[in-house]
Amino acid sequence: MADYFVQNSVAVIQLNNPPVNSLGSKVRTAIYENVQKANRDPAVKGVVLVGKGRNFCAGADIKEFDGGNKGAWITDIGTYMDNMRKPVVAAIEGVALGGGLEVAMFCHYRIATSSARVGQPEVAIGLIPGGGGTVRLPRAVGLKNALDIIVTGRHVSAGAAAKMGLINKIVSGNILEEGIKFALSKAHIDTSIVCLRNRSVDIGNIDQIAEAEMARVKNKYRGFMAPVFCVKAVVENCRLPYEKAIDNENKIFMDLRSSNQSKALRYAFFAERQISRWELPSGGNYKTTKPMPVRTAGVIGAGTMGGGIALCLITSGIPCVLVEQNKEFLDKGLELMKSQLMMTVKLGKMTSDQAMKCWDTLKPSVLLEDMKTVDLVIEAVFEDLKLKRDIFEKLDKICKPETLLCTNTSTLDIDSIATATKRQDKVVGTHFFAPSYIMKLLENIYGTHTSAETVATVMNLGKRIKKVSVLVGSCTGFVANRMSGPYSQEGTFCIEEGSTPAEIDRALKDFGMAMGKYEVQDLSGVDVGYRIRREAARKEGVELTPETRFFRGERNCSLVERLVEKGRLGKKVGKGWYKYDSPSGKVAHVDPEVTEIIEEHCRALGIQRRNIGIKEVMERMQFALINEGFKILEEGKCRMAEEIDVIWLYGFAWPRYMGGPMYFASQVGLKKIYERVCYYHKKYPYSYHWVPSSLLAKLSESGLPLSQWGEAARGSKL
Repeated sequence: MADYFVQNSVAVIQLNNPPVNSLGSKVRTAIYENVQKANRDPAVKGVVLVGKGRNFCAGADIKEFDGGNKGAWITDIGTYMDNMRKPVVAAIEGVALGGGLEVAMFCHYRIATSSARVGQPEVAIGLIPGGGGTVRLPRAVGLKNALDIIVTGRHVSAGAAAKMGLINKIVSGNILEEGIKFALSKAHIDTSIVCLRNRSVDIGNIDQIAEAEMARVKNKYRGFMAPVFCVKAVVENCRLPYEKAIDNENKIFMDLRSSNQSKALRYAFFAERQISRWELPSGGNYKTTKPMPVRTAGVIGAGTMGGGIALCLITSGIPCVLVEQNKEFLDKGLELMKSQLMMTVKLGKMTSDQAMKCWDTLKPSVLLEDMKTVDLVIEAVFEDLKLKRDIFEKLDKICKPETLLCTNTSTLDIDSIATATKRQDKVVGTHFFAPSYIMKLLENIYGTHTSAETVATVMNLGKRIKKVSVLVGSCTGFVANRMSGPYSQEGTFCIEEGSTPAEIDRALKDFGMAMGKYEVQDLSGVDVGYRIRREAARKEGVELTPETRFFRGERNCSLVERLVEKGRLGKKVGKGWYKYDSPSGKVAHVDPEVTEIIEEHCRALGIQRRNIGIKEVMERMQFALINEGFKILEEGKCRMAEEIDVIWLYGFAWPRYMGGPMYFASQVGLKKIYERVCYYHKKYPYSYHWVPSSLLAKLSESGLPLSQWGEAARGSKL
């Protein structure tokens, strides 16, 4: 777990715990024992800590958190190093994160390659640094820098860390050899002079800094405990003597570690890794199937969605052919794409030269025939089954036999599109979320005949373009929009019954959602859901009017139709559920006209409005989507609850510290949720989404843990 050898009178302790040298109990104990061994050896003049492989250390082994502390703790190692008179050098390559950075800060010196990154990302799993980070980092970089690094959890480049005073030297040669040379050069220096323990922090204006940072954190991270405690710990520990500061940090760390928020965040951390282990019902999985190479790709449609997808491809090193139906639409799309690319440059995520090199790999065209050489095509036209089938029929004749045909549909059946081709095994859904260049979720959807190789390819493509890919089965709305339907419907039913869009949005944001439901609808376009519902009705031969009350046995709120007919299409026209100063305006204002539309609508349908509490609103919205989630598991459209939760974390900004809707359900209690679903089913029998999931019923009785839900859904446990 940590190799030991002596080279040129310098003891080398090499962390050896692949793939990222995480600080499990055996690694920590090995470091502790080897540091003592080096200190006792009179022939050793200095010590170098280095990682084996490409990383110094990516932090603690999170799997151990629920089992208590075992072996030497980081601060035990640090206390011993503080008293050593031989220089200890951390030689950092790759990353030094969390506990890895804390170990490095206990060393007397830190050197790093220019590409190295450091950070304290514990906040991402609901914690503060627990190995001296809140005590030592302010001593190394100052109070303001320490607060920024610890509260945000961001990674800091070696160059930036050197400017702050955290890194002593940036090196360009072999990191181990440079570490040995550096240790020998410091062998004559009194280590107590450079030990961070003995360094003070300037706390002259600490009250002002603390007050401003706490106010910012409480506003930005509403409901999230860890950022607040990060500020609290750093500020308190700057005021306390060293030993008391370490004890204070440990107490806060342990309290947070046992909190529900940290447990939920750790669940989300592992869920994100679990979903990559995909498996098809028909056979084939992530272990046994290799993806086909994608050297070039094509995108059909240069609108907001298609242009964003093309940007994802070219900025990830995949040349792209972008086809639009005419030059006018193509030029408009290219203009938007270029502005988005320049914004990436402005934000410092790439240089101008890099952006131009990416742009040069884009081939705009108005000819579908230009798709003849690409390895994969993503169609991104609007939701019209006939149009998509026509395009796929043409692509089937134009493209190479091995080319994959992907559809960026959010609701349409994959098999219905695939039957337009003679390569149904190579047809798959790739549902990007708007804005596609920014949003990280990619919902990949397999059809009846989609091959394992096709799935492996699009899952790997998602990884290449830096998306979080989740594999689901084909059904109306797939997982994301299928669950969003009941959630949205219940919210709008509550508006019919007496609530307001602003009240619901405020409650959702207080719960932890980044935006309210109706703010999101305004942003994406009120008419988007309107068109989807119209298409679904058209397929079933139903003519929708503002008075339409029943569709597929459900009570469907027609408020959206009324808004669209009034020209309230959302933020793009300056008015939707709210009004805006302009289409680019950031503030959503309550509009009396919307109140009038709601009241007129209710009068026309004979709905008697009442005072409806926010508790009821939240329960109805959340439990409706959770019940639908269990139906999805029951039908095998997802294999595990983690897939649903990751979709909601990344697709709908469900608060990460709540773990996702299915994890949230386990915290509320399945028995309670099942009973309330039954209650609402009896109260609202016309709403199909309140029909209780049989899987939810069985699980509420069996008490099976979250980890077995996927197995239960496949019938192996119930």
